[in-house]
Amino acid sequence: MCDNVRVSIVIVCMNNLKNLYPCLDSIKKYTKVSYETFVVAYLFSKENLEKLRNDYPWITIIESNEIRGFSENNNLALRQVKGDFCFVLNDDTLFSCDAIGLLCDTLQSLPNDVAIVSPITLNRDGSIQRNGRPKYTIFTYFLDLMRIIKYYENASKYTGGKGIYQTYNISGAAFLIKTEVFRSLNWFDERYFFCPEDIALSTLINQRGMKCYVNTNISITHLRGETRSKVHTATLPACKKGELIFYAHDIIFKRILFIFMIYIFHSLYGGIWFFKYLLDKKNHYQIMYKAHFNTIKTIGSKLTPKQIFIQYYETIRSKSL
Repeated sequence: MCDNVRVSIVIVCMNNLKNLYPCLDSIKKYTKVSYETFVVAYLFSKENLEKLRNDYPWITIIESNEIRGFSENNNLALRQVKGDFCFVLNDDTLFSCDAIGLLCDTLQSLPNDVAIVSPITLNRDGSIQRNGRPKYTIFTYFLDLMRIIKYYENASKYTGGKGIYQTYNISGAAFLIKTEVFRSLNWFDERYFFCPEDIALSTLINQRGMKCYVNTNISITHLRGETRSKVHTATLPACKKGELIFYAHDIIFKRILFIFMIYIFHSLYGGIWFFKYLLDKKNHYQIMYKAHFNTIKTIGSKLTPKQIFIQYYETIRSKSL
């Protein structure tokens, strides 16, 4: 760790060394600026924790042994950072250049009201996964439920640009933010469990008169999970409750409308997956229909996203014992 740290890298990993090791190796190989690296070891086994300590002595490990969401886990590390910039990164990402250094140079070259700059993210095959994100409202959430959100996103002035351009929202998979700005906002909003904490952050930044940018000349590969685990039956309803908080803003009409949409669309999608499960007893189909029906059961409750996750996660754990 350098005495004069330019960038504080923060990674949350849920006991998955298969994801984490290639990510850390690529950071070490390509990053040229002075940096510190925090890894929040979320629910790690003792064996994996010891292995991580031995294999990567240059990182700072923060143990997280209680159930926490993405916001809470990141904040454990963010409150300890020393860098001028924070780089929040998913553990299933890979570098092919000095992306962090280039993003630092980009952010410093932009006007003072720019708080965040992000790279584009690529899929495993090199195709573009995310190039900017537009403004999201309860109307665009309806488009998402209708599976036509891409038409809105593709038409937005905040997406699909070239070079360095202004976007509205960012992806939590990889972004660089000024530490002083992040600290002034009290880091991630911990009301959210798995989402939409990244959208909530960048939306708040826009509302405060600051801006988010993308540099399309800088890319990072994001190897998103391609299969669903049983935990999805807990994360999906927690995610939807977080979206209710974000999109409804405690406005009664919006809250009623949001819950109504959840009942309609998730009943439909849950029913489709249940029908598929009846025809073909695949585990994936069972996970998907349970996730949608769990969402319906808890969206109108007074439970927080974290409480919802714990409720269903404990059910999963009890059945596996």
